[in-house]
Amino acid sequence: MPLNNRSKGSPFPLLGFVLLCLLAPLVFFFASSLHTASSDHTDISDVTSQQASKWREQKALHDLTSLFPKEVLDVIMSSTNDMGPLSLDNFKNNLSASWRAIGLKTSNATYQLNQPETHLSQEKQKEKEGRSSVALPQWNDSPVKLARRQLIVKRMAKRAAELVKQDDEVIVKLEDFAIERSKSVDSAVLGKYNIWRKENENENDSTIRLMRDQIIMARVYLSIAKMKNKLDLYQELQTRLKESQRALGEATSDADLHHSEHEKMKAMGQVLSKAKDQLYDCKLVTGKLRAMLQTADEQVRGLKKQSTFLSQLAAKTIPNGIHCLSMRLTIDYYLLPPGKRKFPMTENLVNPSLYHYALFSDNVLAASVVVNSAVLNAKDPSKHVFHLVTDKLNFGAMNMWFLLNPPGKATIFVENVDEFKWLNSSYCPVLKQLESATMKEYYFKAGHPTTTGASNLKYRNPKYLSMLNHLRFYLPQVYPKLDKILFLDDDIVVQKDLTGLWAVDLHGKVNGAVETCGESFHRFDKYLNFSNPHIAKNFDPNACGWAYGMNMFDLKVWKKKDITGIYHKWQNLNVDRVLWKLGTLPPGLMTFYGLTHPLNKSWHVLGLGYSPSIDRTEIENAAVVHYNGNMKPWLEIAMTKYRPYWTKYVKYNHPYLRNCKLSEWS
Repeated sequence: MPLNNRSKGSPFPLLGFVLLCLLAPLVFFFASSLHTASSDHTDISDVTSQQASKWREQKALHDLTSLFPKEVLDVIMSSTNDMGPLSLDNFKNNLSASWRAIGLKTSNATYQLNQPETHLSQEKQKEKEGRSSVALPQWNDSPVKLARRQLIVKRMAKRAAELVKQDDEVIVKLEDFAIERSKSVDSAVLGKYNIWRKENENENDSTIRLMRDQIIMARVYLSIAKMKNKLDLYQELQTRLKESQRALGEATSDADLHHSEHEKMKAMGQVLSKAKDQLYDCKLVTGKLRAMLQTADEQVRGLKKQSTFLSQLAAKTIPNGIHCLSMRLTIDYYLLPPGKRKFPMTENLVNPSLYHYALFSDNVLAASVVVNSAVLNAKDPSKHVFHLVTDKLNFGAMNMWFLLNPPGKATIFVENVDEFKWLNSSYCPVLKQLESATMKEYYFKAGHPTTTGASNLKYRNPKYLSMLNHLRFYLPQVYPKLDKILFLDDDIVVQKDLTGLWAVDLHGKVNGAVETCGESFHRFDKYLNFSNPHIAKNFDPNACGWAYGMNMFDLKVWKKKDITGIYHKWQNLNVDRVLWKLGTLPPGLMTFYGLTHPLNKSWHVLGLGYSPSIDRTEIENAAVVHYNGNMKPWLEIAMTKYRPYWTKYVKYNHPYLRNCKLSEWS
């Protein structure tokens, strides 16, 4: 019996094993559900905490509205929107310098970003101690969010740098435009001091430059103060401005200022500082400065027009000394017996193997400089012949001067253009046109509704009406026995021997001249009316212009090409002034079109009568320098730095010049 029972065994161990296998999964799932419930409870707690933080943030911002102005709150809100909530410490670090409290210590914002754990622990400690009512809570950001926020900051900084760069580029463009506009302003008026020019810069004149800058800024703030109804500040600025203007006066250097003016400069600095604190607005200040720049530009334009008119008026005039010289010489010439009025060596006048010059002038002093400078620089003066033509008014004076002052071994002869009987209105279109009623009205009537005062005065310049100016188109008729002749204007100075010009091969052309065109100026379209079909059909608007003043003419080729006939053709077509306005250069460009050989520029340097920027080396290396323009060297408006090249050939110690009070500084 006992043996049988032991063989069957107990069923409880097997039953326990089965129950364990069934209950283990149930226990696992139950524990998992409990953990999930606990996690959900934690999430709910976190959400509640976030809502509480948001509520505290809103309340703190609401409280700040009573403590800070709107500008500060805008900074807080923009910073919060872009970078999340920030503490007041971070806000103080990122504020503009103009909003920082003096003496307030600020922490390093970069350090706060690089040390988030330390910053968060400090915030939690503050919360444990009762949460200060000043600080705003921080998010407990993950490293991923923190990295994303740093990336946003970098992008914002990059975008801000791009905007600043764009503003800088706009400012540079405006400055470049202003510089280009300033270049177009004729700054060649003499006797005026420009403190901004480099040659006038002086390190010792910093005070006067500072005072000028203060006056400019005072005008800006004066306008803004009036606009914002800051009457007290407006009156104070106005008072200081008048004081500074009176103190500055006509001073051009610090040495001209009185020692007491420094106190006025300090007082102006103080009121400007006060105005900056109360009125400074970048957009307003920029706008006012630009408006002042535009106003100054308009004033410069008006002064330029006035200067042009006055320079045209001055260019027409004859200085008293030169008029006196001409009158005294004329009287003495006609007091001479006829036998003493003749020049020697007249046989050289028709010798084609010599070097012949044509000079047409009504200015005794100018003609004397041309002849004197050419003879003094000639290697062999005996081979040079000067053919001088003037009008009947100056004929006696020209003869008397060169009879008293013969050009050494050179030959000279003076003729009267009014004695050229072949030069009459039936042959010369210009004379015929000048006799017409419409031309007389155009040149001599005081007012022209279609022209400005300056241009009207320019049209009425006597040189455009004188046949001496148009005689250059009749050289073969004046000198029929010559083969080549060098034409010279009376406003030039010869600095080297010119015999080399006779050896220049003109390659079958008539005119040897120096070209004056640049990239876009002094081309045909500047001188001729290309809206006229006669001009547009026959000429290239981009053809290069050239200069009168020193021209080598081949008279043999001239006759073959009938240059004078070509000139007559175009002059007849311009009876109504529809092809060109005035002068002899436009018809010269048309007459010698395709018949001009360019000479080396060192033969003839131009611009000493209008351009203040000609290189000194270029002038000194030139064979001929030309005072073309209104600022002739014998006028008071001449540029002083160019005048010595001309005055060194004037005999100021001559009795006639002394009696007429002509001196180097007159």
